[in-house]
Amino acid sequence: MSVAEEPVPVERLSYTEASRELDAIVDYFEQREVDVDVLVTRLERATELIDELDRRLRQTRAQVEELVPRLDALAGAVAGDEGGDDGGAGEGSGDDA
Repeated sequence: MSVAEEPVPVERLSYTEASRELDAIVDYFEQREVDVDVLVTRLERATELIDELDRRLRQTRAQVEELVPRLDALAGAVAGDEGGDDGGAGEGSGDDA
């Protein structure tokens, strides 16, 4: 493999780029007779891509699990502020109708 053909390190790929490259490797194995000389190289690359995609998904999940309670708390605070201002007027309007 020449220097020009060396793949970009998986850490430098975006999630979408890594996913597309993995799809291309899977397609290669599904649509062709596999060249034995290429088999191990492609499988190693696929493993690197899978590991990186999995790492990013786990990291994103952890971030979401951390942020959701904070967003819920903020939404509750905003709803509490809005409910206090409009709550009495809104309920009184409904009773007069």
